[in-house]
Amino acid sequence: MKDPEEFYEKLKEQLADTSLWPTSYLYKFIVPTNTEKIEQIESIFDNLGSVIQTKQSKNGKYTSVSINVRMKNPDQVIAKYKEVAEKVEGVISL
Repeated sequence: MKDPEEFYEKLKEQLADTSLWPTSYLYKFIVPTNTEKIEQIESIFDNLGSVIQTKQSKNGKYTSVSINVRMKNPDQVIAKYKEVAEKVEGVISL
């Protein structure tokens, strides 16, 4: 990612234009298969009433983590992306 802030600005505009808030939002992350990393992501979304699903890749090297959660506004969505990127090493946000 060249400029994360530019990416988040575009994402905020898209979210504001395409959704009525509050709304359910689906986060998708890919991490190297490691229980600790998966638990780090899950803990970031604790107490938000989120539905979390994980699925390992065919060879088991990576795990995708899908999180469906109700968010208040685009700023809250972006704050969670930033928190995951900051706290979980090697995560890829989709």
